[in-house]
Amino acid sequence: MRSFSRVPALWMPVFVLALLLLVAATACGGDGREAYRIGVMESLTGAGESYGTVANQAKQMAADEINNAGGIDGRPLELVIEDSQCSAQGAVAAYRKLTDVEGIKIILGTSCSGAMLGAAPLAEADGIILFSGLASNPDIAKAGDYIFRTQISDVEVGIGTGTLLRADGISKLATITESTDYAEGVRRTTVAQFEQLGGQVVGEERYASDVIDFRSQLSKLVAAHPEALHLAPQSEFSAGTIIKQARELGYQGPIYAETVSVGTTALEIAGDAATGMKAIVSDLDPANEKGQQVLANFRERYNYVTLPWHLGSAYDDVYIAAECLKQTTDDQDADGFRDCMYGITWSGAIGDNYSFDADGEVVGLSRVVVQILPTGERTPDKKYNVLGPAPKSP
Repeated sequence: MRSFSRVPALWMPVFVLALLLLVAATACGGDGREAYRIGVMESLTGAGESYGTVANQAKQMAADEINNAGGIDGRPLELVIEDSQCSAQGAVAAYRKLTDVEGIKIILGTSCSGAMLGAAPLAEADGIILFSGLASNPDIAKAGDYIFRTQISDVEVGIGTGTLLRADGISKLATITESTDYAEGVRRTTVAQFEQLGGQVVGEERYASDVIDFRSQLSKLVAAHPEALHLAPQSEFSAGTIIKQARELGYQGPIYAETVSVGTTALEIAGDAATGMKAIVSDLDPANEKGQQVLANFRERYNYVTLPWHLGSAYDDVYIAAECLKQTTDDQDADGFRDCMYGITWSGAIGDNYSFDADGEVVGLSRVVVQILPTGERTPDKKYNVLGPAPKSP
């Protein structure tokens, strides 16, 4: 029997050439055209895993749509994904991998504010684009000229929540806050507005991200006899558990929260305990056909939906990036990409005709007040009623 264990010397050059062509074609998307390569940093593990994962999946769905439609002027889009772990340390490690090893100049992310604040100084110093769809801490607004986000700053959350509390007649408030940049930003801005309008904070508790039982902190807050409880968590798990345990300890007053607390996982854990809770959140407009189609496509592809606005924001970021790549024709041109971002006006899943100001902050989007439905009325696509736009400072 003839052996083919070795390639004959005469055919070796042809064999090697074919192999090199195959490798090159793979790197270029299979059609010989070089792919645009951009980075993605999301919290695939850690406290922000639930929304980091949904953001990552939404970005991949958007990239696949772009490539299936012919790419960016015929060139495919490749996402190089790293886990930022919802922490500054994790984000720095992911950033170094993307920039130093992969040579990436444009990064979409991060999910968590602490991760964003950890990586942003490096990106600004290196002239690397960092474009987040989820991070909301107010300090990000001053992070630099290469830093952008479609997420709305928590300044609006704080003003809206503090104003809502006083409008609802709340004078004495207790707060429980996860010790992260995101959660602290929500608490700080909320309390500042509440106190400015004459409210009093009668109890404050904070907890580390690895805490799973909150009854000790909640018992202290309940003993302070607040008229309302405000929670600012980083993870959906802690949000749902806090709501549930507060009710188990006998707290019957109103609860006020933010976006993470109305996620699918948080409400599944909280169950009936979340009924009636109010929150200031970003929400997809039911009248926005693009946003609703994105949700439908995501559910069909992944068989679940959580935090729809975060999903839509991450999705839009990929399409905005594709448009700027189309204009610059170079994924290494961070300065050109930055200039495109400052000049762009976009309509997508999270809203129509929004843009970015001189700080890279999104302009033209706003938050709403929602109230959680009883468990018997919740559906996979509807867990709360929208009460109206987030209130402004009086």
